[in-house]
Amino acid sequence: MTTPAAETNVSPSSVLLNASVLVFLFRALAGARTAERRQQVATQLLGLLSDFVIFESGIALLARSEDDLELQFSAPQLASHWLRLRTEGAFHTGDEAVIPIYAAGVLSGALVLKGVQPAAMPILSAAASLASVAVESIREVERLREDCATLERRVFGNGGMLGGSPQLRKLLDQVEKLAPRETTVLIQGESGTGKELVARLLHRGSPRAEGPFVAINCAAIADTLLESELFGYMAQNGTLFLDEIGELALPLQAKLLRVLQEREVERVGSTRSVRIDIRVVAATNRDLSEKVRDGSFRADLFHRLNVVGLRTPPLRARKEDIPLLAEHFLAVFGDPTRRLSPETLRCLEAYDWPGNVRELANAMEHAVALGGAGHMVVPGDLPEAIWDAAPSNDLGTFQTSVTETRREAIRKAYQQAGGEYKVAAKILGLNPTYLLRLVRNLGLKDAVKK
Repeated sequence: MTTPAAETNVSPSSVLLNASVLVFLFRALAGARTAERRQQVATQLLGLLSDFVIFESGIALLARSEDDLELQFSAPQLASHWLRLRTEGAFHTGDEAVIPIYAAGVLSGALVLKGVQPAAMPILSAAASLASVAVESIREVERLREDCATLERRVFGNGGMLGGSPQLRKLLDQVEKLAPRETTVLIQGESGTGKELVARLLHRGSPRAEGPFVAINCAAIADTLLESELFGYMAQNGTLFLDEIGELALPLQAKLLRVLQEREVERVGSTRSVRIDIRVVAATNRDLSEKVRDGSFRADLFHRLNVVGLRTPPLRARKEDIPLLAEHFLAVFGDPTRRLSPETLRCLEAYDWPGNVRELANAMEHAVALGGAGHMVVPGDLPEAIWDAAPSNDLGTFQTSVTETRREAIRKAYQQAGGEYKVAAKILGLNPTYLLRLVRNLGLKDAVKK
């Protein structure tokens, strides 16, 4: 039998190196998320420990709390050690050594080694001290991450998805259920409704949260650049977000389908396929079912992506969230002490918001940049398009005059066009869709039908 490492001619540099690796392995053991990973790290750790101390077999235990550690000591071969470990600390009995590991003064783990000589106890105590430093450091990192996440939720709400409307709560509940799973998700919704924010929430709440989140704009990928743009840098062990998937050209759809089916890619400049481990989340503001019917989107790819579908609600469907969102954007773009006047709130709630939350953010930035210097945001600080929907008694003289002029111009154009909105739009020099929105916002539906 050889003697413990402390009694042999071991160089100081070798001891230092092994001690450093021990700290690293204890950190890895403390941060391991699965039983398989814990077992792998524990085996490596005990292997390295055998360079310092001779023993026949051993167990390295770490737990989140003393109660959890007690459960681990309930195993038959360990049960008799628990009370003595708590009351005495490190002890040697027969040929077995039991060494406690503390983190911030709390019993958090132990080394249990069989076939150990009593002379090895000081070395094991030193190893346990290194373990304490490692566990405390990893717990501090975890605490800081939790504090950061808490602060982020306070500042940005649910990843930026602010509001308490039933529609938003339903969406966030769905995200919470889906996030821990590997399910492929298709997010559909109008532009400006936060589809990428939803994708990031899915990533953040998943086991892949420590991996990369790679967002690709499918509308910007040329046919000849698919491999370099998309598969040249894959979100290995993370989440791949395919934005505007409805704009992906048909040749690229076939290539993407093959990658999703086979989970292999051939990287740029390589002739060898490599396995990929990614979660795919896609998003579109198009009706993909309609695109499948007209042949511009592959049905097999649609079904591959649409394992679970989420829909982001438009802002007009959750107007009760507008006050919170508007004041959040005011704080982002200007003075957090600025508030919305009651008249301004009525203007915002009356407007239809075709650009959704993104348009609301732009409106608040406009109010900060070009509005008055007072602490209240008044209707006149808003973009002109929003005046159209505002009750006339909430507007100043100038805004009321502009709005009435618009109403009169639209009424006359409809009269000249015989009630045909496309002709009226041509007379006014407007996009027909925009004219219809103006008619709705200005309360002219009944007037233009006459």
